[in-house]
Amino acid sequence: MSTAAISSYGTLLKIGDGGGPEVFTTIAEVMDIAGPSMSLGTHDVTNHSSTGAWKEVIPGLLEPGEVTFPIAFLPTNATHSQSAGLLKDMKNRTKRNFQVVFTNVGLTTWTFAAYVTGFETSMPVDGLLGADVTLKITGQPTLTG
Repeated sequence: MSTAAISSYGTLLKIGDGGGPEVFTTIAEVMDIAGPSMSLGTHDVTNHSSTGAWKEVIPGLLEPGEVTFPIAFLPTNATHSQSAGLLKDMKNRTKRNFQVVFTNVGLTTWTFAAYVTGFETSMPVDGLLGADVTLKITGQPTLTG
């Protein structure tokens, strides 16, 4: 039995206002959060002398990846709308700072800069007005806490 596992319920996804000092606002109605989906690129250096005909690689660049999340879409909400929120940032190609704030005692936080690169709405007959949002991270995300 785990005595150290942490429930993710209550995790917050926040968007910065770009000010100094920067103020972060919780994005409304966020459901499941996935990411950052980081990876390490590699370069194939396999050659005719590679031992046992096994492929060989060397590390390349680190990829900060994406953060994806569905929302219960509120078209007039300040964090969602095309006049002030995620939709506006995507349309205007605005880079923003974001935070994912975990629920642990020390409030561990992923902080990163990203662009909104996806916003796909859904309108099921028997369900919520929703949207799937994608943030493409640029630069190094930082884990603190």
